[in-house]
Amino acid sequence: MSSPKDRPAYDGADDRGPATMSETDSEAVALGPVHTFASLRVPNYRLLFLGSLTSNVGTWMARVAQDWLVLTVLTDNSATALGYVTALQFAPGVLISPLAGAVADRFGKRHIMMVTQAGTGLIFAALTALVASGTVQLWHVYVSAVLAGVLWGFDAPARQAFVSEVVPDHLLANAVGLNSASFNGARLLGPAIAGVMIGWVGIWPVFAVNTLSFVAVLLGLVLMKPAALHPAPVRRGRGAIREGLRYVRGRPDLQLILFCVFMLGTFGLNFQITNALMATQVFGVGPEGYGLLGSVMASGTLAAALLAARRGRPRLRLLVGSLAGFAVITTLLAFAPSYWVYAVLLVPVGLSSLTVMTAANTTVQLSTDPAMRGRVMSLYMAIFTGGTPLGAPLIGWVGDAWGPRWTLLVGAIATGLAALLAGGHLWNRMGRPRHLDEL
Repeated sequence: MSSPKDRPAYDGADDRGPATMSETDSEAVALGPVHTFASLRVPNYRLLFLGSLTSNVGTWMARVAQDWLVLTVLTDNSATALGYVTALQFAPGVLISPLAGAVADRFGKRHIMMVTQAGTGLIFAALTALVASGTVQLWHVYVSAVLAGVLWGFDAPARQAFVSEVVPDHLLANAVGLNSASFNGARLLGPAIAGVMIGWVGIWPVFAVNTLSFVAVLLGLVLMKPAALHPAPVRRGRGAIREGLRYVRGRPDLQLILFCVFMLGTFGLNFQITNALMATQVFGVGPEGYGLLGSVMASGTLAAALLAARRGRPRLRLLVGSLAGFAVITTLLAFAPSYWVYAVLLVPVGLSSLTVMTAANTTVQLSTDPAMRGRVMSLYMAIFTGGTPLGAPLIGWVGDAWGPRWTLLVGAIATGLAALLAGGHLWNRMGRPRHLDEL
């Protein structure tokens, strides 16, 4: 394993040495050139993709149902309560992220995912029963959010790093893009299905579908062939957490990425709250209209994910430029005069935000030593989602105090400033190159 001082000077691009071709890599190369769906030709990845796609559809359905439950049944359109629920979903994962990263690098990532997915399914089964019986209260939603958040905290770094064990390095960028396509394809379908189901049959059947969707993930993990995986070296002994922090401290390129994703995740990606407020308080639409907003935004993110699957290793200028584009378009979104203008503008918002996320995720994984991926991805996920416990209640308070449009403007201002700072840092780090394509 290389140390930070063994690495070449940071130049804003690829600082990894040439990878060694293993037998698994050679088999993958034989499958053919990298194209949009190249990773799906790897059997184990195909199982992971299909299981995740099914579960992601259920997750997005449940998010819409949960928001609608909190806003219209358990409270009187309280944005603050919705912000608390969102914060509680992510706060536990942030707090345990150092431990979760060390666990991911020590134990089998596939087995960790089996435990976390089964546990989360049981939590949603209990919530489904409470909603169906009519006995659900707001504190039940809070508790389920915390419990699911703890399991998510262990699941996220293992799941992120597991991709690199399923496909060889030359397919990793493609697999990350396809994972994003799965997530955002589900985001396209899930909210629309949930909106229709809530209007026709009520809220609890949506939670029931989500509960059943976890079976698909577990089935895919069980059916995988362990011999075809290429797991990272196991890290044993003490000091794993300190070692991970030291590693990132010596990598200014990773620090720049983490800063950008923190600002985007904290202030920009609060559409779970902002879309709900704009739909109910500004445009006065019902659950179908609210669900449609999530699907429209997902069409932009799905397009970005498919583009990412075709792209090679992204460069930092793509990340910073996309973050700047997100800030500009979100500003326009805040002043949208009608529901349909708002919906149309969600497409480029989704495109730019997902480009930031896929570029960041791919760059971090490809430029990180395999033995460190669990800990680095744990820190990445903590930084990305760690601002949510801070940002979600703040955005909820802004919505109650200043109005729904300000929830978007605050995010646009914060991400715009972040893009300017990151761009200036990158420019200075590169010694003010004459041509932007040198970045």
